[in-house]
Amino acid sequence: MTLAPTLTKQYIEKQDKGYWIEGTRISLDSVVYCFLNGESPESIAHSFPLLSLEQAYGAITFYLANRQLVDAYLKDGEAEFQRLQQSCNEKSPLLYQKLKAAQAQKQSAV
Repeated sequence: MTLAPTLTKQYIEKQDKGYWIEGTRISLDSVVYCFLNGESPESIAHSFPLLSLEQAYGAITFYLANRQLVDAYLKDGEAEFQRLQQSCNEKSPLLYQKLKAAQAQKQSAV
């Protein structure tokens, strides 16, 4: 029996406006932010039990090969998050303050 190498394999799929690890519900964002925070592919795969080491490397390779595209995508996502945060603050200031206090408490516990 002769084995043939896999010449190309897709690790990322685009769904709607986002990028996802193919066949999972794990966003590319999650893997890229871990990678940018200095985590190794092994650590990333360990953090996401449904993610294989091959998929972690594949996602990082996709990011490195498409860095400008993915960085722009992440920047747009951060801007959208800021808009939603501002909207929440304007619509429900008390709820917003409670969420910020809970976030601060959680961060101080770490």
